[in-house]
Amino acid sequence: MLDPDRCWQAVCERDAAQDGRFVFAVHSTGIYCRPNCPARRPRRDNVSFHPDANSAEAAGFRPCKRCSPQGQSPAQQLDALVAAACELLRGEQRLSLTQLAARIGLSPSHLARAFKARTGLTPNAWAAAERRKRLDTQLPGASSVLQAALAAGYSGTRALYEKPQAMSPSQRRQQGNGEHLRYAIATCPLGQVLLASSAKGVCALLFGDDAEALHSELQQRFAAAHLQRDDQGLHTWLQQVLAQLEEPERAAHLPLDIRGTAFQQRVWQALQRIPSGETRSYGELAAQLDSHPRAVARACASNAIGLLLPCHRVVASDGSPGGYRWGLLRKRQLLEQEGA
Repeated sequence: MLDPDRCWQAVCERDAAQDGRFVFAVHSTGIYCRPNCPARRPRRDNVSFHPDANSAEAAGFRPCKRCSPQGQSPAQQLDALVAAACELLRGEQRLSLTQLAARIGLSPSHLARAFKARTGLTPNAWAAAERRKRLDTQLPGASSVLQAALAAGYSGTRALYEKPQAMSPSQRRQQGNGEHLRYAIATCPLGQVLLASSAKGVCALLFGDDAEALHSELQQRFAAAHLQRDDQGLHTWLQQVLAQLEEPERAAHLPLDIRGTAFQQRVWQALQRIPSGETRSYGELAAQLDSHPRAVARACASNAIGLLLPCHRVVASDGSPGGYRWGLLRKRQLLEQEGA
């Protein structure tokens, strides 16, 4: 059952998040539109709401030519074009922005804006990230770093060493023998919590129902590292985390070893600026970062440091919890504890 007041608010705000949940019809024109239609806003007393395009047409209304409510929205069409661009960039052939745009059927500037809004990266940066993924796949079984680089699409090894990394390519080829992580597990109000630390600081804070599952998740995230359980050595840090879970005003201040792409780190830094007891929507963070809500949501889902990088403070535009890597029940508990 549609709530007319909430529907009207969505129309007034041109809320793209409500697209697909209902359409609105204007009685004076006989046209129905998407909630985020850019056309001039009608008078409230001249509008009715319908669950979908079929029900609006059954009531005698015809589709708006500007927002095309009976098919893919312009945003959905751009989503599909960006997805097609990603498939092309996954290929071994390197494409310039102009070449990519010509294949997709958009202007270079339009494609660049749409691509960055949806992925958080430029096409060139996204293609570079894909090459790095292929490199990580090739390194363990390669006879040399050069062989892995060539198989991943690099012209040599120079580019692999131009930017500082937590582990060098040669270390990664040897399964990361140079990295040593300590971890500790304890019972907490959310079930079980695992804290892992590198030489730089906390690199993972995971929640779960049992210690074995948490250890398995840590192994999956850091498969190349040597893991050592150290409950005593990490006791002080773990106590700070437990204190924050019990009393959010006692925020833990621990060094963090934050690992992610440049865009992910921008999102995670924005999370740290959300005060305890407050929330932000994915759309608000996306606007703040000049990005797209889906890209922000993906970055939140990739976060390995729960609580300290507070992705639980990001909610859906309608105020509902949205998603959470460690379960919606835990997200609700955290928000309730913080008074959000």
